[in-house]
Amino acid sequence: MDDANLSGMNPADAKEYIFNFITTLKLTEKQIQTLDEEITKWQSRIDLAASKGGTELALEAEKEKNRLLEKQAALKTEAEELKRQIDEMRRQLPLLAAGERSIDPVLLEQELLIAAGYMPGDEEKVRTERQFKEMEKTQAADAALEELKAKMRE
Repeated sequence: MDDANLSGMNPADAKEYIFNFITTLKLTEKQIQTLDEEITKWQSRIDLAASKGGTELALEAEKEKNRLLEKQAALKTEAEELKRQIDEMRRQLPLLAAGERSIDPVLLEQELLIAAGYMPGDEEKVRTERQFKEMEKTQAADAALEELKAKMRE
């Protein structure tokens, strides 16, 4: 499963989920910064050992520096992936919010009936009245047409 897929979450849970990713990103960035300081320290130790003729000590310090560089590279890759996932999740938030604002058609129909002066459960009565109004319109239109035809014949 893709960690950046927010489908099925409500907006509040999704925001908390994103916040956890941001927290992890900030901690990872802090670790990268700490490693920068460590790498700088080991580089100065390499330089010190080399200047004092301690080749073996300089090689050991170089190994430690390389280990730290590898760890830092892995953390930088992780941080980039976290940033990508956070961006992807942030783009999904408006869709989640829009989905939550969806309209319940049954509830809407009931509210419209009440607004029109009917009671819930009067759906059949409303349909019947609507059908009669349609028939009355059609009958009025037919009568007007017949009247027009009669005038035209005169």
